[in-house]
Amino acid sequence: MSKFIFVAGGVMSGIGKGVATSSIGRILISRGYNVTAIKIDPYINVDAGTMNPVEHGEVFVTEDGLECDQDVGNYERFLDKNIYSINYMTTGRVYESVIHRERNLGYGGRQVTVVPDIPEEVIRRISKVSRQTKADFVMVEIGGTVGEYENLLFLEAARMMYLRRPKDVLFILVSYLPVPKMIGEMKTKPTQHAVRSLNSAGIQPHIILARSEYALDEPRKKKVSIYCNIAPNDVISAPDVESIYEVPLNFEKENLGKRILAKFEMRGKGKNLEAWEKLVNTIQTSENPVKLGIVGKYFESGAFTLSDSYISVIEALKHACWFHKRKPEISWLNSDHYEKFPESLSELKDFDGIIVPGGFGSRGVEGKIMAAGFCRSNNIPYLGLCYGMQIATIEFARTVCKLDGANTSEIDKKTPHPVIDVMPEQKTNIQKKDYGASMRLGAYNCLVKRGSVAHRAYSKGDFEKEKEKNGDLIISERHRHRYELNNNYRESLEKEGLLMSGINPERNLVEIIELPNHKFFVGTQFHPEFKSRPLRPHPLFVEFIRAAIS
Repeated sequence: MSKFIFVAGGVMSGIGKGVATSSIGRILISRGYNVTAIKIDPYINVDAGTMNPVEHGEVFVTEDGLECDQDVGNYERFLDKNIYSINYMTTGRVYESVIHRERNLGYGGRQVTVVPDIPEEVIRRISKVSRQTKADFVMVEIGGTVGEYENLLFLEAARMMYLRRPKDVLFILVSYLPVPKMIGEMKTKPTQHAVRSLNSAGIQPHIILARSEYALDEPRKKKVSIYCNIAPNDVISAPDVESIYEVPLNFEKENLGKRILAKFEMRGKGKNLEAWEKLVNTIQTSENPVKLGIVGKYFESGAFTLSDSYISVIEALKHACWFHKRKPEISWLNSDHYEKFPESLSELKDFDGIIVPGGFGSRGVEGKIMAAGFCRSNNIPYLGLCYGMQIATIEFARTVCKLDGANTSEIDKKTPHPVIDVMPEQKTNIQKKDYGASMRLGAYNCLVKRGSVAHRAYSKGDFEKEKEKNGDLIISERHRHRYELNNNYRESLEKEGLLMSGINPERNLVEIIELPNHKFFVGTQFHPEFKSRPLRPHPLFVEFIRAAIS
């Protein structure tokens, strides 16, 4: 029977609940247990697919095509397993299910009320994950911050589960302890208030993860213990670290895994974090840098840089760099800037490799096209992801194939050469304004041609693949897009030297493009970054970094 660990956040958002949840999961896996994780987001959106990445951060995509919160990506990377759509819920999803059941007389004609029916639906979903995954531990991260009204119903569900199964439920609060510069002292009062807010929801935390700029000292630990009503050794220091992959090891320094198992009256089946320790050692000791530039537009939020918009791309680049024992140095390059100041494109020569990630809309697109063209003509390693692949195709069509005005019909509906165009079923979705969860989403097969750069990459390493006749490979990758390379232009593009090295065999859609005589110039219609893991970096990123450092 599963044990359930609920993780909530105190004081403010963005303090690392997702990383904490993932790290606890990694610790329990190291002790021989089967672990899965659930994310609860307290917004009305049914999923994350329609939200602006500048506001919300990256939209992560699961194997079965769910558009969800970026924390699910953290779960996959730390637990080294796929997380599916049943492991994700939002307020919108929960209410939608309850209303649908009520409309179908699923409640037997009785009055349906917010309490207890909404919390009961949350419990039903959590229990379903437990049954289907047969997990020893189900980690449940509750989004938002305690004290907000948006997540009260999820806290109520957690309280009800504890009431029914007190020996199977544990509460962990991740709370922030600020150190104001004008005072120079770590303050516990905000965490005390966060615990009291949690108490008002009927929940007493069993463990507090004390997030702060610095490690927690004994006086502060005792103070949190006294005022928050928990034992001192259940207050776990969680200081800032250089890399999030250090967090499980830091937690274990304070015996967090042992404390959790003791509370469930369980024993660990040994402890094996050797591979993780080796990874962290590589991260800390790699000195030779790789200079990488990401050309995008979703990283500016006022005066601040929002790297969360591309978190999976960033992590995949790091994984590949560490595979080569190199230190990643990543810079943000604004595509809008290249449109205004084309001469600044010369700065791309200062980088070992350039990445153009996914995106939507017209802003900055010409700057991305210019960047792709500069990399192509100057033999700079280039990796285009989804939109980045389409951008590279447009540039090649315009410059090499001499197709004046070539474009994507997403940007220019009247383009004379729609080398990137929308699929018929997607045209219908757009006309109906059916935007939610209607893109080409999730895992699809790709046939990778023998002799290509992509084939060489996928042939190496620990990546699930099958051999096809003539030495071709069949791989599976995740997608999130509406527009495809227009097959009507394939012959013209291939004639001028653009290799279509990956094809979806079911629908004959181009999945990978590359330039054979280039140092590294590859574009993928799919998102390989979603399948990269710190202990198993994605082969395309590994090959990209190999070219960048050669």
